[in-house]
Amino acid sequence: MVLAQSLAKVGTVNNAVNDFDIQKCSRRCIVTGRELVPGEEFYSVLIADKGEIIRQDVSLGAWKGEPENAIGSWRSKVPDASAPKLTMAPHDLILQYFEELLNQGTNPELCYVLTLLMIRRKIARLEESMHESNGDEVLVVYCPKREQEYRVPVIDLSAERVQSIQDEIAKLLFSGSSA
Repeated sequence: MVLAQSLAKVGTVNNAVNDFDIQKCSRRCIVTGRELVPGEEFYSVLIADKGEIIRQDVSLGAWKGEPENAIGSWRSKVPDASAPKLTMAPHDLILQYFEELLNQGTNPELCYVLTLLMIRRKIARLEESMHESNGDEVLVVYCPKREQEYRVPVIDLSAERVQSIQDEIAKLLFSGSSA
C-alpha cells in the first residue's frame, strides 16, 4: 500500500502524523484470543478508527490479509524476554548512510524504507507527500538535526520485500543480537 493512500485514510498529511503513539505488541491474537509466544511470527495491522490509530496483532494462522480500513501492516516476531535488547546506531551515522543512499540513487527501495524508519524513530519528520511534475510520488521529510529537507521517492513494495529490507537495515544499523 502506498504511504499517501494509507495516510489519506487517517486524514490530511501534516506534522500531526508523527504524534501518533503506536501501541506495543499485545502478545495476544485479536482474532483467536490466544497468547502469542516468544519466537512466534505474527502480523500487526494499524487501523484508523474515529481519528485514532489502533494496533491489532494477529497470529499467522488467523491472518486473512489487511482489512479494508487498514493503514498498513507488517510481519513480526514476538521477542524473547531474555534476548538482548537491540541498540540503534547513532542518529548521525543513520543520517550519513541515508544521505549516501539518497545521493547515489542506486537503491531507492532501501532508501524509502530507511526514511520510514527515520520518521518512526523521530530522526526525521514527514512534512508532506506530493507528486512531482512527472507524476512520481515523493515524501518530503525534514531533519531538524541537519536542518535539511529531503525528497524521497515513494516505492510500492510487497510486505515480503519490506521485511527483507528491514532485516538488511537491522543487520547494518542495530546491535545487540547474539554474536
